[in-house]
Formats: sequence, structure tokens, C-alpha cells
Amino acid sequence: MRTRATARFIRVPASKARLVLDHIRGKSVGEALATLQYTPKAAGRLIEKVLRSAIANAEHNHQVRNLDDLRVVKAVADGGPSMKRVSPRAMGRAYFIKHRTSHLTIELSDETSAPRVAAARGGKR
Repeated sequence: MRTRATARFIRVPASKARLVLDHIRGKSVGEALATLQYTPKAAGRLIEKVLRSAIANAEHNHQVRNLDDLRVVKAVADGGPSMKRVSPRAMGRAYFIKHRTSHLTIELSDETSAPRVAAARGGKR
């Protein structure tokens, strides 16, 4: 069973969110929450909210009672729309500022990972 939670239009650049998501991908839910709690990046708080939402989805939608079995199998940050602003500069010039947003997706699973098909066949052919 796979459970997913998505937060859209989050006001953090996708490149900065990916730095935090790389730390939790593949970990158990308990380890991921502990990692996010002590991450000094601002994106850590936002990703923690999405992770807690995915846990709640697993409990409510799939009646998962043992949270120790859940693992983060997919964690991605896709780019969202940019808010464009103009900053006035000297001699009538203007600098453009892009406030970037992102869409965060976290997918949890309680299934044990199956061996890859290529490894079962003996590698590449």
C-alpha cells in the first residue's frame, strides 16, 4: 500500500527543498521526522508538515496501525510558478525579482522493497 501527500505552491525554491528531501528519502518515518526536526533549513518545517500529512493519510485511508513499518519511498520537489516583482534601481532601471515556489510530494509505503528485475536476471544483457 502506498500513501501520498502533496503540498502545492509552497514559498520555498525547489532547489532548496531538494537538499532537505535528499536526507529523508529511503528512511523510516521515525528517522525522517527526527531528521527534519533538527534540520536548520527553513524548508525542513514545511516538509515535516507534508510528512505528517502523509502519515495521517496512511492511518485514515489504509488503516495502518504500525507506523514503524512505513518508509519514505518517494520524496520530490517540483518547481511551481514564480511570483514576479520589480525593484526600482538608479537612473530609471528596474531589476526583476523572482520569488520561486514549489510543489512538495512525499510517498510512503509499508511494503518491503522487492529485488530489482535486472539483478534477478544477472545484470545487463
